[in-house]
Order: sequence, then structure tokens, then C-alpha cells
Amino acid sequence: MRFRLPTLLLLLGLLHASPTQAQTLPRLDFAGSVTWTGQVPILVAIEKGFFREQGLEVRLQVIVNSADRIRAIAAGSAAFSNLGRTAVLAEMARGNESFSFFGNVDDAPGQEGCWARPGIASITDLRGKPVAANASAEVTLMGLLAESGMALKDLQYRSLQGTEMAPALAHGDIQAACVWQPLLDRLKQAAPDGKLLGTDRDTAIFRRFGTMASPDVLIISRELVRTQPAQARGLALAILKGADFTIAKPEEAAVAVAHHFRQTPEQLTAALRDFRFYGSEGRKAHMQLHTEQMQYLADLLHEAGRLPTRPETARWADDSFIDAGQ
Repeated sequence: MRFRLPTLLLLLGLLHASPTQAQTLPRLDFAGSVTWTGQVPILVAIEKGFFREQGLEVRLQVIVNSADRIRAIAAGSAAFSNLGRTAVLAEMARGNESFSFFGNVDDAPGQEGCWARPGIASITDLRGKPVAANASAEVTLMGLLAESGMALKDLQYRSLQGTEMAPALAHGDIQAACVWQPLLDRLKQAAPDGKLLGTDRDTAIFRRFGTMASPDVLIISRELVRTQPAQARGLALAILKGADFTIAKPEEAAVAVAHHFRQTPEQLTAALRDFRFYGSEGRKAHMQLHTEQMQYLADLLHEAGRLPTRPETARWADDSFIDAGQ
């Protein structure tokens, strides 16, 4: 039998193709954002092919709102996410059992704080005044208020989107705002003669756990863990490898993923210095720490009236599939 040259080359290519090249890999999308540096380990795992090493095709779905990321997982359009835990706790309080949490790979204490207009010298000066925050920054605000014997009810509290806070502060619509970086720097630019009233490092949560007020948590579809445990394990191992790589080689990590953040590698490398990343080393102990922090935060938010019920967060904790098959 004789083959024309193009056909022969195609056949030779198929013979030499790797299994992952010759077949379609299971696709399990990541619901994430490109505005928070904490996503770097997962994006590194995508760009460096760590998921493909596990026989998986993972793509980024940019979903800005954390609650929408959870909905994507519940609907089956995404398999996992990395997001602030206040949104996760809200879904737990509603009885949403479509997901489990299985770890934490990023933290950045000190990257979330409250900035005030000139004339506000301390947290106590905010009594009766309009103040804005939302999501995890609301927890930071609550923590700073508690240090002065105050609560949200002592303020004219407003929940604003992070991007809305700087204009509101500049116009005097609010007297202070609490938000995370890089939006915190925008507040400083909006009221350059103002004052930093405190960060999440100045709260009881940091003293007890050494974490941000509401750090990111990794969540995964329970349906995936139940029906495809090997794929779930592969996801987790690739994420941990991405975190290990980011810890060991931050400059190379920045080169690989800076385009996602519309930054130069040098800018992203500088941002990484303000973050802590957690990979395979000490994983079990780190999971235990964050399991305890989740319940502490759930209790705090319920007592403050921010959650309708007090969820038993350990019911959503599951990292057993990571060690399965070893």
C-alpha cells in the first residue's frame, strides 16, 4: 500500500503523539478572577501544564462575583474555585451542599484596611458617620470596631462595591472605607491627606489565626469528588504544585501569568512579595487551621446578624480525596 506524503506524515504524527495529545482530556473549569494576586498558584498550574500532567484540561472562567462562582459550581459549569470565604459561609448558612472546601493556598494579612478622610483620627471618630465596606473588608471593619468596643450598628454603614468606594470617599459621601489592595491604594489617592485607621492585622482574627480577616478558600464540586475522585485528586495535586512553584520561583511564576492581570512580570513579582502561599508542605496542619478559622468566622458573622443561621462548617470540609490512592 502506498501513501501520499501528507497522509504518511499524519500517520507518523499520530504514532508519536503522547496519550494526552491523541485523546480529549476531561475539562474541569476554574471559576476565578484576575484582580486578586492570590489566584496566581492556580493560574501557574494552568500555564505550566500541571493540570495536563494529571490528565485534565482546566481553563479559567473569569467570574467577578464570588456568589456567582459558587453558582457556577452548583450548575456544573465549573469544577472548583478559590474565593473569599464570606461568600462561602453565606451559602453554607443557606444550606448549599453542592461544594466542599479543601484547603487554602494564599493569604495576605495587611493587604486589607480602612482609610479615612482628613479629620478622622481613629476608629472611634467614625461613630454615627457614613462608612463603606463589603465582603471580607466588612469583617476587617467589624474587627477594628470591636477593638474599640463598637459595632456596625454604631455607624451609618453602607455596602459598596470596591470600585465605588474611592469616588464616594473623594466626594465626601462617606468618611471612611475598608477594602483590599490594590483598591486600598485608590482610597489613599482619593483622600491623600487621610489616615489608615487599621488593617486586618489589627484584629482578633489575626492574633488568633495569623490570617486575613476572611482569606481565600478552595472549594470543589461535591458531585465531582463523589463520581470522579481521581479527577478531583488530580485537580488538588496540580494546585498544590502550582503553589509550590510560586513559592520556590516567584519571578518565573510572574512571567507565566502576568498577562492575566494585565501587569508586567516585574509588577506582579513585586505584588507577590506581599502574599504568603501554601503548597504541599504542612498541608494537613494548614487545612486544620483554616477549618477552625471557618467556624470562628461563621460564629462571628452569625452573632453580628450577617448570617441567618450558624452553619457547622466542618460539614463542608473535605480533603480526604487528596490522599486517596496513595
